[in-house]
Amino acid sequence: MDVIELLPRLHLLRFPVGQAYLWRDGEELTLVDAGPIGAGPLIAEAVRALGRAPEDVRRIVLTHFHEDHAGGAGEFAELSGAQVLAHRLDAPFVRGGLPGPPPRLEEWEGPIRAEVLGRLPEGTPLPPPSVLDVSDGEVLDFGGGARVVHVPGHTDGSIALFLPAEGVLFTGDTAASLPPEGVLSAGGTVTADSVNPPVVPGVFNLDGPRLLDSVRHLADLGAEVACFGHGDPVLRGAAAALRGATAAP
Repeated sequence: MDVIELLPRLHLLRFPVGQAYLWRDGEELTLVDAGPIGAGPLIAEAVRALGRAPEDVRRIVLTHFHEDHAGGAGEFAELSGAQVLAHRLDAPFVRGGLPGPPPRLEEWEGPIRAEVLGRLPEGTPLPPPSVLDVSDGEVLDFGGGARVVHVPGHTDGSIALFLPAEGVLFTGDTAASLPPEGVLSAGGTVTADSVNPPVVPGVFNLDGPRLLDSVRHLADLGAEVACFGHGDPVLRGAAAALRGATAAP
């Protein structure tokens, strides 16, 4: 797993498939997404390498239930005692026992999804001890007030997190960036001038048209920084980049 500093208070945790983010408020940490099965110990190791303890992570906010984002949530919650949060429509699948609905794939997405699934660890995720439901418009106690933004389309209960005081947006899989992951080097520090990847709508969706509406909604928030579930972040002019992702070719 690569650990990359994006901002003084924000680190990207990059897994073979997907990524998570660690936000710092003084002595308190928040994890946005938790990687696939097996990621829990890796996240704990990364937190310690940054000079903190896993117990400093107070909450794990999941953007949606898919295994590359929620698979490690139960493991890390058990290690850290962090509270797991998810939208009420996706929370039942995070809790375990119920399979989430599969995406409605375009024909070209089938082979790509099969390849991605082949790179994920096998097994059943450890269910978190508890999952707290969150809803659209709710404000969470980190980042100066992190607003929950319901962005259905990728899943019914997908959420983004917007930190208005910081201009930072976590999109989950509602949007992504190109080129593929790997432009940022492990342990590196990036600046707004070093990364400006093109942005695209997310793939492997439950409802494609609804997802495009959600991307437009995110663009209207006016974020400066966008952190995606897949691909390098946009560190300057994120709102315009998101708006361009839905523009007609």
